[in-house]
Amino acid sequence: MASQLLLPTNTFTNSSLDKVFVTGDDLTLKRKPNHATRVSYGFSLRANAALNSSHSSYVEVPRQWYNLVADLSVKPPPQLHPKTFEPIKPEDLAHLFPNEIIKQEETLERFIDIPEEVLEIYKLWRPTPLIRAKRLEKLLHTPARIYFKYEGGSPAGSHKPNSAVPQAYYNAKEGVKNVVTETGAGQWGSSLAFASSLFGLDCEVFQVAHTYQQKPYRRLMMQTWGAKVHRSPSELTEAGRRILQADPSSTGSLGIAISEAVEVASRNEDTKYCLGSVFNHVLLHQTVIGEECIKQMEEYGETPDVIIGCTGGGSNFAGLSFPYIREKLKGKINPIIRAVEPSACPSLTKGVYAYDFGDTAGLTPLMKMHTLGHDFIPSPIHSGGLRYHGMAPLVSHIYGQGFMEAISIPQTECFQGAIQFARTEGIIPAPEPTHAIAATIREALRCKETGEAKVILMAMCGHGHFDLASYEKYLRAPTISLCCTAPAPLLPAAPLLLLRVLRSDECWELVQQPVVTIFRISLSTWTWSNMVQPIQEGSAWINRMMYSALDKGHPTFTHFPTKSSFVVSSVRARVQAGIR
Repeated sequence: MASQLLLPTNTFTNSSLDKVFVTGDDLTLKRKPNHATRVSYGFSLRANAALNSSHSSYVEVPRQWYNLVADLSVKPPPQLHPKTFEPIKPEDLAHLFPNEIIKQEETLERFIDIPEEVLEIYKLWRPTPLIRAKRLEKLLHTPARIYFKYEGGSPAGSHKPNSAVPQAYYNAKEGVKNVVTETGAGQWGSSLAFASSLFGLDCEVFQVAHTYQQKPYRRLMMQTWGAKVHRSPSELTEAGRRILQADPSSTGSLGIAISEAVEVASRNEDTKYCLGSVFNHVLLHQTVIGEECIKQMEEYGETPDVIIGCTGGGSNFAGLSFPYIREKLKGKINPIIRAVEPSACPSLTKGVYAYDFGDTAGLTPLMKMHTLGHDFIPSPIHSGGLRYHGMAPLVSHIYGQGFMEAISIPQTECFQGAIQFARTEGIIPAPEPTHAIAATIREALRCKETGEAKVILMAMCGHGHFDLASYEKYLRAPTISLCCTAPAPLLPAAPLLLLRVLRSDECWELVQQPVVTIFRISLSTWTWSNMVQPIQEGSAWINRMMYSALDKGHPTFTHFPTKSSFVVSSVRARVQAGIR
């Protein structure tokens, strides 16, 4: 008897309501009606299964991206040019991005149509499943109802293709031949490699050194899709060589890898830069997650009380939460929206909200965001995708506006939650969403104590099939909880020049200003032969100075040491005028 293979419906089978059976050697097609909500790669989501077994419907792939900025009464601060310190203009970004991406970065339109070519590729794995974690609920003995939106069914195994595909499409449409990017854990790099292969683009990826060694199969995945992959920091760029000169054994960071990728794009006219998080257009593309989820939750007859997602640069978290914030602004719902970050890289919970560079070398625009300082190199935790010094400016903005909250969780607790999740729900999560899992377990156990039957919605952004080495280390022995230890403020050293000593009551006046303004105030009598280098070093120094005040027990920057304390301000420069 001929064997049967059940294939998921996709663009190649050209059917949205049938499942396709391939039977025998002649590949005769037979069709069977689909009585369940269609998801992808073999997942079938029976909507309302727990509440109303007779009700089911089809959830379509969203045809528009949602732009949260359009609905905010207080708009986020603009990006600043790294040399003029004026708000960035579209032409200032033309050497990095295609025109359509630049428009999306600055747009105030509420919805942006998704191109048909992008939709057709989305349908390879979208819509993605919304799953109720009943077995995890049972393990925890909680009255809470836990749902997770699973993005691990994409070709790259994470949410990252949601933005990689449109970025590759817009570049190809404008005749770009090469794209270059950075990647932390490898999800974004593999996603862009996949997308580039579909549109005939050459792809170059700078992968953070720590994960380049830790996750070789991610590298092989990128190479299989045709990408050229470099260990970062590398000898290929000035930014990389500078880091290696200072520390030949550098484990790298996303900030360093971004510097290298931006440098390559800036010096090659036929090359554009793509990035997988932080910028508004990336967060925009990811909103397909939340738009689908709203409809799927409606099919379950549920409204989330708590929405939880991990944050590194913010794309996955924004993708799920931004459409829900829209509904919250309308007064329809009022969920708690909680971001979860690693204790080893806590930009939201311990960072400074200030203008800073998005990369280590200071090549990107200055962005107002929660930052640990652009030269901050996090500990080599297993969650490589969360090892970024700053948070997306738009996520930082809504955090400051009170639309969400944030917590940090140590690595050990995250892996404990991941093991519980894998042994109940069957999915081995990537290290990044283990933070969301740990926070979800915390919330579910609180419900157990209070008796509240809350609905918890969690962003499950990818699988951990290429992260098993991390699980092996955890299973052998408990993973060390790597927490963020802020470096002490740098003291002046040759050829650093002491400008003057500031009283602590002056510090707060300066801290209220963007980093750039601090330099304008302090250095009004100075001229520069090179503006970028002192701004880079001074920005990093100020972030370290302010962050160290937190470590000394000052919870906010409105509380500083007494006036008897002093803060030293220093920069590297050539003095061409007297010191006032």
